[in-house]
Amino acid sequence: MSEIKYKRILLKISGEALAGDKKQGIDDTVLKNITAKIKEVSDLGVEVAVVVGGGNFWRGRSSEAMDRVTADHMGMLATMMNALAISDALEQHGATTRVLSAVEVRQMCEFYIRKRAVRHLEKGRIVIFACGTGNPYFSTDTGAALRATEIGADVFMKATMVDGVYDKDPNKYSDAVKYEKVSHDEVLRLNLQVMDSTAAALCRDNKTKILVFSMQDPDNIVRIVKGENLGTLVE
Repeated sequence: MSEIKYKRILLKISGEALAGDKKQGIDDTVLKNITAKIKEVSDLGVEVAVVVGGGNFWRGRSSEAMDRVTADHMGMLATMMNALAISDALEQHGATTRVLSAVEVRQMCEFYIRKRAVRHLEKGRIVIFACGTGNPYFSTDTGAALRATEIGADVFMKATMVDGVYDKDPNKYSDAVKYEKVSHDEVLRLNLQVMDSTAAALCRDNKTKILVFSMQDPDNIVRIVKGENLGTLVE
């Protein structure tokens, strides 16, 4: 087995990442490429949990005319669709997976129980968490922060479209400065937009490390696990 930096990881992927250039739905090639790298990480002996958003199908605030709770419930179902898609793609790569949902959908997946999730990880199964926290008004980032803390992940790997955390939006400002390392307190105090403040505070209070990196190249997942210094570490 190759040298690895992290024994247990939680990987957060946005729903939009699965859509690729299509912007909506799921791009089969993108899904295949991302899941191939997740399987490669698992084959290194790393225990892998995944949280996926649902923005490629529906976002909780997609309709201003709709009740927020109803809209958020629809967003949870969108994450379920993505979780099932990731599970299926991983199984096609030869992985063994389990989808655990914060909302009970017995015909499609298991209901989330922390000890069950940990046991699956210990057995080498890739666990995909669906439906966030199961509560409206909480983002999938908060759901990912919660699950990372609950399972005792060595790092919460947050995949984004930029290569780390900057002092301002690098897509708008050419003089934006990238942080190699930053504290949880600085993320909140400087409003660095790593994730929503609830998720960031949860990670800070539980000393959960966050690694923000670019998913433009899915191989970055493997490179980070093998110890390469990519992205921005928040601790």
